[in-house]
Amino acid sequence: MGHTSLDKIKALQKNPANVRNLCILAHVDHGEKDYLINLIDSPGHVDFSSEVSTAVRLCDGAIVIVDAVEGVCPQTQAVLRQAWLENIRPVLVINKIDRVIMELKLTSQEAYTHLQKILEQVNAVTGSLFTSKVLEDRAVKEERAEEDKEEGDIKPAECPGSEQVYDWSAGLEDSDDSQLYFSPDQGNVVFASAIDGWGFSIQQFAQVHSQRMGIRAEVLLKTSWGDFYLNAKAKKIMKGAHAKGKKPLFVQLVLDNIWSLYDAVVTRRDKEKIEKMMMSLGVKVMTRDLRHSDPKVLLSAICSQWLPVSQAVLFMVCDKLPSPLDMTSERLMSVGARRFHSLPLQTQELKTVFMQCSSDDTAPVIVFVSKMFMVDAKALPQNKQRPLTQEEMAQRRELARQRHTERLAAIQQTESQMQALSLKAKPEEEEGKETFVAFARVYSGVVRRGQKVFVMGPKYDPAQGLRMVRIVSACLPPVPHLACCTMDSLYLLMGRELEELEEVPSGNVLGIGGLEECVLKSATLSTSPALPPFIPLNFEATPIVRVAIEPKHPSEMPKLVQGMRLLNQADPCAEVLIQETGEHVLVTAGEVHLQRCLDDLRERFAKIEISASKPIIPFRETVIRPPKVDMVNEDLGKQQKVAVLHQVKESDTLHLDPSGLVTLTTPNRQATVGVRAIPLPEEVTLLLEGSADLIRTLEQAGQAQREGRTLDMSTWTLDTLMRLKSRLEVLLQGRKWRNAVDRIWAFGPRRYGPNFLLNSVEGYQRPSVWHCLEREKGEKEGGEKAEASAIRDFDNSVVSGFQLATLSGPMCEEPLMGVCFSVERWDMNFPTQRTHLDSVTEEDSNSLDASVSKSPGEAAGQQEASGKAGGAGETPSQAEGAVAGASQGRRRADVGAGLVDCYGPFSGQLIAAVKEACRHAFQAKPQRLMAAMYTCEIMATAEVLGRVYGVLGKREGRVLQEEMKEGTEMFIIKAVLPVAESFGFADEIRKRTSGLASPQLVFSHWEVISSDPSWVPTTEEEYLHFGEKADSANQALKYMNAVRRRKGLYVEEKIVEHGEKQRTLSKNK
Repeated sequence: MGHTSLDKIKALQKNPANVRNLCILAHVDHGEKDYLINLIDSPGHVDFSSEVSTAVRLCDGAIVIVDAVEGVCPQTQAVLRQAWLENIRPVLVINKIDRVIMELKLTSQEAYTHLQKILEQVNAVTGSLFTSKVLEDRAVKEERAEEDKEEGDIKPAECPGSEQVYDWSAGLEDSDDSQLYFSPDQGNVVFASAIDGWGFSIQQFAQVHSQRMGIRAEVLLKTSWGDFYLNAKAKKIMKGAHAKGKKPLFVQLVLDNIWSLYDAVVTRRDKEKIEKMMMSLGVKVMTRDLRHSDPKVLLSAICSQWLPVSQAVLFMVCDKLPSPLDMTSERLMSVGARRFHSLPLQTQELKTVFMQCSSDDTAPVIVFVSKMFMVDAKALPQNKQRPLTQEEMAQRRELARQRHTERLAAIQQTESQMQALSLKAKPEEEEGKETFVAFARVYSGVVRRGQKVFVMGPKYDPAQGLRMVRIVSACLPPVPHLACCTMDSLYLLMGRELEELEEVPSGNVLGIGGLEECVLKSATLSTSPALPPFIPLNFEATPIVRVAIEPKHPSEMPKLVQGMRLLNQADPCAEVLIQETGEHVLVTAGEVHLQRCLDDLRERFAKIEISASKPIIPFRETVIRPPKVDMVNEDLGKQQKVAVLHQVKESDTLHLDPSGLVTLTTPNRQATVGVRAIPLPEEVTLLLEGSADLIRTLEQAGQAQREGRTLDMSTWTLDTLMRLKSRLEVLLQGRKWRNAVDRIWAFGPRRYGPNFLLNSVEGYQRPSVWHCLEREKGEKEGGEKAEASAIRDFDNSVVSGFQLATLSGPMCEEPLMGVCFSVERWDMNFPTQRTHLDSVTEEDSNSLDASVSKSPGEAAGQQEASGKAGGAGETPSQAEGAVAGASQGRRRADVGAGLVDCYGPFSGQLIAAVKEACRHAFQAKPQRLMAAMYTCEIMATAEVLGRVYGVLGKREGRVLQEEMKEGTEMFIIKAVLPVAESFGFADEIRKRTSGLASPQLVFSHWEVISSDPSWVPTTEEEYLHFGEKADSANQALKYMNAVRRRKGLYVEEKIVEHGEKQRTLSKNK
């Protein structure tokens, strides 16, 4: 595989059937065809799985590489899941088989068993993904069948009187999984040792041995992997190698040859045997390689000729992975929550063009940018010095002679010096300049340099765009989420080199210059405004580690701001926030990712000295059911309830009921609110947390309905929302949760969080959050009921107060999680002739609904804006003011004899009252902190197992599982570790184990810290066990005080613990 000219690559780009989008660009001669391979490499660390997402989006296939010793790791599972979600076909390379020979010292028979187990592990991951998809599809079909049955479309088998038989098959038997799994006989597995330069698929050995043994290659291909052996006497391939104690065919024909080569070259260094093997293989090696002191050099020289790894992998890629023409589904075109057939006709026609991958001049251009990467301006083709041709060299030679003659005359000496200075100054000006290049793929049409295209934002609506825009022009009308830009330059990505192109046909990967002002991280580009934006990238890693950054010299703050803007654009997973305190915060996926981002800021983007704070760890606040035992497992009785109730100090406006109901009156004594905090079941909290996007869609539909608009939702979205509601009804069982799902007032914080507000006010039948679903489903009865119920005047103020309360809890101003606030009382008494404003007359109801219905959505927008600006865990003082004044001056309702301003100062008082009532109700229950947890997988040998457990115990880790890997001396330890204790964990593990153990950390879940942060010894047993000062450290209190100290909140701690008078030396004499 030699160097390929640029013209040849340009010609290959025009034939998408022979293009394979995987990864570094290379040209492969594959039989009679020429193929173009776009190879995109991605890092293997868990923290950088976002880079895998950006690469996978642009590909049609993926090469999954698994270590032959370590097997399936967490990152392998993440990569397979990403490939599955993007609907691309993977092939498998089992690498580092040399370690199985040299380190594990397995025999060829043992190695075969070991490789079989690795394949089973990989296929188990793929099978679980496939099974979950089939079960989801079956659930959707069953729901649709039930709907048809309700509508009257009853099948004959389901008629009354006929026997109903439940189908337990789950639909797996009918599903086609023939192309799903990895199997060497299918040709989608390669065994390799990249460091020694060899790799093979069983097709290669099948072809070689079929000529020697006189057995057809197809038969050998089917029997080379599996429980088959060669009967030498009968010269037949027979089944049952394991039962009869025979060597499997794969061991006999393949592995034995490789093992004997390693034995002769590396272990024994038997020159005679090496020469015989080289002669039989037809391999010629240079004399210097034969005489080299390192046997690995000779091994690589032999293997790279006998079984070249590049040839095996690329042949597999060309044969087994699809071309851009084989796109089987609209895996990228997103329509959000809407029905596809409800979109404009032009949008539906684009689907056909997209699937055809057409390169016609009439086809609309469709391009997706997956990431922006920074390139030095000198590396751009237009700025690089190109090698000179013979003619240019002759011209320069002649020019140099002329200059020499002029220099001798000494007339043009000054000018020549000035010319030299100007030539030197030019590169100095350009030095250090960097520019962004968009990493993209063309899905339709032909992209040309200088072409103008639309840039679609993630919330762009093609129906709205088509009404306002027809052609691409520089002067666009103000269409939401739509911009126009010019593709200044197109590049062919040749590893680190860039080659300039004039045009790129569909199906190819390219770089685009000139988009840095229009594209932040990823975007959809098209010449047609009818195109909906592509679905967002799916990131496995959750950005959770945050640090505050400031320059060492305050005068360099503008450089830091510019550098963080560039970092935010260049890194797909990093997030940059500015807190209300003015701090610049960087949010990353993990410790390794954080370190790389800080290095990039110092060396590439800001190019200044910066100082970073200690990592800011997010926590959550929650309440639990009152514990029945104390810290020493003694029965508590009623003392805990009394202790909890004494935490809330009563006043003339605040009253606490013994049952936990907090009643609070506004300062003007015109409204009274009663709130109770109830802990949500763990399953409900997890369900709400995982359904954040669905709840956001539900809120958008409700807001659209209140504003008089209609949001045409897709059947799938409606079904999913109904399943969410049904699931909540199943999980919320019991007397206190009776009809709770239908009484949900709002979710929070930010309208889609894992807490909700419950309407338990007697006589107030307001519309539920599920009201829009009933309307969408066409349930007339439910719709009429919902329309008939009126919304109170200050309904939105109650919701806003709840949003603020859940955004920052009373313990350390962190967001709440898993808490239900039940509003059981809401009285309003105005000093007017009319005392009850709870209901409105029929004449005012229409106008009241029309105006009041606008406010919740507007307040939601204010709330979301304040939440995004502050992030998790900020004090929302400004947010409170923003929500309180969001609807100022909207409408004044003329009720009774006086004017009552629904969105004036009283609204703010009610918001503050609801917020304080929620906080006090929260404090009236047993409070707990929730910590973010990593799942930690550690591979270690038996010698260092104790040290690993020591490090885990020191950092509050908890071991879940420990198992020994069969055939090795390695143990796999699965544990959970708080994110707050994870910094420096990997380095400490490596130091304590001398590099024999390496952890992989992935964010998993939130977990309640069992200890009460406000706990002090109360019973006699606790005094005996813990001492008067509770000498053992309270972990929850430590975390809580650290967060409060960072936020500038009051921390209750003793500065001097044991005060003693200091005695000087002179007094002691």
